[in-house]
Amino acid sequence: MTLVDTEAALADRILGGWLGRIAGNMLGKPVEQGEVWTRDRIDRYLRKAAALPLTDYLPEPTGDDETALRPEWRQCVRGRIHGSCRDDDVDYAILGLHLLETHGFGFSTEQVGDLWLLRLPYLQTFTAERAAYRNLADGLKPPLTATYDNPYQEWIGALIRADIYGWTCPGVPRRAASLARRDAVLSHTGNGVYGAMWAAALISAAFTAPSVRHAVDQALTVIPASSRLARTVRRVVSLHDARMSWEDTLTTIAEETVGMGWIHTVPNAAVLTAGLLYGDGDFTRTITLTVRGGLDTDSNGATAGSVAGVFGGADGIPDHWKAPLEDTVRSAVFGFDGVRISELAERTLRLAEPVA
Repeated sequence: MTLVDTEAALADRILGGWLGRIAGNMLGKPVEQGEVWTRDRIDRYLRKAAALPLTDYLPEPTGDDETALRPEWRQCVRGRIHGSCRDDDVDYAILGLHLLETHGFGFSTEQVGDLWLLRLPYLQTFTAERAAYRNLADGLKPPLTATYDNPYQEWIGALIRADIYGWTCPGVPRRAASLARRDAVLSHTGNGVYGAMWAAALISAAFTAPSVRHAVDQALTVIPASSRLARTVRRVVSLHDARMSWEDTLTTIAEETVGMGWIHTVPNAAVLTAGLLYGDGDFTRTITLTVRGGLDTDSNGATAGSVAGVFGGADGIPDHWKAPLEDTVRSAVFGFDGVRISELAERTLRLAEPVA
């Protein structure tokens, strides 16, 4: 897939992004705790269930594994899925859509914060978002909301909010990154902001890039080349180009990012980049490799699914990923619980401003 040359093709790509994000999120959600569910443990779990290579949602647990999984696993494993689980990785995409519908592309960072207070329950926010929410409630204004009493400023939260800006700026990665930055600075700084810009650009580029590798290269152009994020993504690209195996690439990067923690933007972007490059445009391989990479599995699976879903379109996503979602989203965003995925995609299409 390359250029988006008709509205029907654009609609299919945007729907693919939504479906891919939700499916990837559901795939990774049961094992979302990087300190417990390491890459080795995830593969042991799959091996025990005879589910390697992984080609579907996670199998049900056996033995003691059940107690280590997130409690939502019963709604996220194969055979038990009836619509999507609620998750912040999807809530923020919905909230971003509502932001653009309400305020347009000229929205301010302050308006992002106002919408959080109005539409998003405090206890459904985490890490940097919860710190920023608390700061907003205390009357602080951006950018102080991102820096006051917030030790999570470079964690992955802003990156997971970026998809809507890529979907609505197809083929215009620099514009997508600019919108994502305006959102991100409410709660993040440094690599936390760069992660959001990079992800938005990556998704935007996937609409028109001739390959996933080209999209990755384009996304790197919107963030400072000297940033830790850019250097780490380039490192993954170089190891892939050197024909190092996926496993050895992740082992190398883990050694080079040790101490950053499992929710930090930089190591997660590395896992995501590896999943995209070694998945090479294949939806199933992309999201399964990304989730098997560990760390923040549901967030990484969601973003990988979004990129792969845009790249191949909804028609390119195998039915066994789409059908269990039953075209339905559970959401904590007020007014959106139970909304149809197809409706979200149609509303996104109405906003989309593709490259001329």
